[in-house]
Amino acid sequence: MPPRLAYLCDQYPAISHTFVMREIAALRSLGVEIATISIRRSDPKHLKASADRREFATTHALLPIGAAKLLGTHLTAFARQPRRYLATLLWTLRGAGGSARGRLWQLFYFAEAVLVWDRMRREGMTHVHAHFTTPAADVAMIAARLGRGWSYSFSAHGTDIQASDPRSLARKIEHARFVVCVSDFGRSQLMLLVDEQHWPKIHVVRCGIDLAEFDGELDTREPTGPLRILNVGRLHPVKGHPVLLDAVALLIEDGVDAQLTIVGDGERRATLEQQVAKLGLADSVTFAGSVGQDEIRPFYEQADVFCLPSLGEGIPVVLMEAMAMRLPVVSSGIMGIPELVEDEVSGLLVPPGRPVAVATALRRLAGDPELRSQLARQAREKVAADHDGTRAAERLLGLFESSVER
Repeated sequence: MPPRLAYLCDQYPAISHTFVMREIAALRSLGVEIATISIRRSDPKHLKASADRREFATTHALLPIGAAKLLGTHLTAFARQPRRYLATLLWTLRGAGGSARGRLWQLFYFAEAVLVWDRMRREGMTHVHAHFTTPAADVAMIAARLGRGWSYSFSAHGTDIQASDPRSLARKIEHARFVVCVSDFGRSQLMLLVDEQHWPKIHVVRCGIDLAEFDGELDTREPTGPLRILNVGRLHPVKGHPVLLDAVALLIEDGVDAQLTIVGDGERRATLEQQVAKLGLADSVTFAGSVGQDEIRPFYEQADVFCLPSLGEGIPVVLMEAMAMRLPVVSSGIMGIPELVEDEVSGLLVPPGRPVAVATALRRLAGDPELRSQLARQAREKVAADHDGTRAAERLLGLFESSVER
């Protein structure tokens, strides 16, 4: 019988974490019973797709919560197992080291972990899987410690590894039943933090997509009209949008007719719009805003090239989608990306933060339809071989079945 699990995220569902929703859906199709828990309630106005809204309706959000309910849940936990409650609280605080700020954050995590423990107790579940190294993995670790005989695991992605405190992350690895990384690069970074005895619990399970959903036609047209460049991602510094805008400006200055569409929204939108105005790109750049999965496919279909000049990534799912749609891609040769995009074979890789290099790669693709077709064909083959969503879910199921007590 497949295991029963709680899945914990900082915020779920979220348009930037569609891959988590796909993972959960694929596991459920294999018979796994999953209760989804979100630390913070998602804003309904950001739920763009019908699948987002369905998940929102069935996901239990811990916060916001009234003081009376929070206190009542903690009193229940204390009354049921006072020694374990106090021991877990002390263990949690010890994990903060000597930092007063760290102890405060650990108290927050403990407060949330008791809410997770209560929800899991009600659902009859004893294993929780968290996505991202913090804060969900912190809360999951404490909740599992509070439950008698409970366990936890977590998935580490990319920049969340780099942003985590190494000592704290090592502690989470050491106490986890297992850890999932989306790339060998990510796994190597976790291996550096812990003793060799913990290495066997760190696994690579690459994110996957529905290959039937993303199956575009190979573009064999001669280059006519503007080069239609697509970028999909939240407007966050890590995505390298200023580099892409500078590259487009260089292309146009060099006589290449280019049009860029940026799909996504976020904290950097106003700054990026100012950069567009400063570079004189108002007629060449379109900000499409947030787009749900129900509406993303046409953007891929209408593009000639996909470009993601990130400054830090695990393995971007949007790159997988573009490659599955048979789009030639240009991206940064950093972190886990070269495990997806082989330079000159399934795409073009450039040094991070180099607009001239991005412009040069895009210029090559603009003038060479044969290269575009060759890269696009091999991009689809690469994703089909390594990033099939069903096979990824089967690999995860194997980890849960071998690691979770039932």
